Amino acid sequence: MVLPLDGVRVVDLTRVLAGPYCTMMLADMGADVIKIEMPGRGDDSRAWGPPWAGTESAYYLSANRNKRSITLNFRTEGGRRVLLDLVRRADVFIENFIPGTLDRLGLGYNDLKQVNPGLVYCSVSGYGYDGPYATRPGYDFIAQAEGGIMSVTGEPEGPPMKVGVAIADITTGMFAAAAILAALRHRDRTGQGQRVEVSLLESVVGWLANVAMNYLVSGELPRRYGNAHPNVVPYQAFATTDGWVAIGVGNDAQFRRFCDVIGRPELADDPRFKTNSDRVINRDALIPILEAVFKTRTTDEWIEALTAAELPCGPINTLDRVFQHPQVLHRRMVEEIEHPTAGRIKLVGIPYKFSETPLAIRRHPPTLGEHTEEVLRELGYSEAEVAALRAEGAI
Repeated sequence: MVLPLDGVRVVDLTRVLAGPYCTMMLADMGADVIKIEMPGRGDDSRAWGPPWAGTESAYYLSANRNKRSITLNFRTEGGRRVLLDLVRRADVFIENFIPGTLDRLGLGYNDLKQVNPGLVYCSVSGYGYDGPYATRPGYDFIAQAEGGIMSVTGEPEGPPMKVGVAIADITTGMFAAAAILAALRHRDRTGQGQRVEVSLLESVVGWLANVAMNYLVSGELPRRYGNAHPNVVPYQAFATTDGWVAIGVGNDAQFRRFCDVIGRPELADDPRFKTNSDRVINRDALIPILEAVFKTRTTDEWIEALTAAELPCGPINTLDRVFQHPQVLHRRMVEEIEHPTAGRIKLVGIPYKFSETPLAIRRHPPTLGEHTEEVLRELGYSEAEVAALRAEGAI
């Protein structure tokens, strides 16, 4: 079956998470992603264990399915020649070096567009390609701190908290994939490539959404609400007799039904709580009442009652329950594949579905340099030339 990005070739010089997550998305959609790794070392995340699946780190496996890996030292003469041969045949080139690094090596956008004018050249960085912070290294944790999300995450009286996954890296990868697809659309119409830039800091600031607008409109610094919502009440987690339940009451009609379900119908007519605006203003009066109510029944009992009333709710699941969840399993968000060194392994499934071009995990996350000779043969290199590259340390 022809996949959405069938025929698109991506030369991937990224490591760790933001860039690899982007290129994994492109690979999932059918692009031929050629992951360039340093001989003998590879992507830094290959060493980020335990846990391990065979000799592969779980971290590396999380962001590299459906790709091919070649080892290439492009600082050598032979390695540079191979990289330029790949660029001539590529649609996308993506890198996440500190800004200026590849320019100094003659591999910046202005260099490579001479080799391939239609090339979409994507740069992923911590802070963007210019400005006073441009040359600082980028890390997810620092981006969460500087971008503001940590200031609004955590308990009201507790310390600022990062999100439990590398959310700056992941969303930067998503933004990069979307931007690359838009640039490819432009290239397909005009034949003209271009440079695409994404950064961790801009990504975090970009998705602050209503929290940012609350500040820009009011001028008031937002505070931490724990699991609560700054603009909607009740919209948070409540302790039950045996766990936690997350509920979201998005409008006044839902609040009236909610009050009936919890056995407190009078709250819907209380002038302090009649509208969402009233509830936001008077949350300190309402929430303790609800906390006491939710502690009277189990999580499953509350989920059943709230679901019957068509109210948004769910248990706070640990990962063992997530990966046993009937909807998660039905939607193929856990898949098993064979790996050449780790045996049969489970991977998280692909979260986007296509009706006419269904996606699948076609390739295991590659071992280091697994496809080096395969790709070189596709480029027309002879056995003698491959041997010469190996002797030079280029591969």
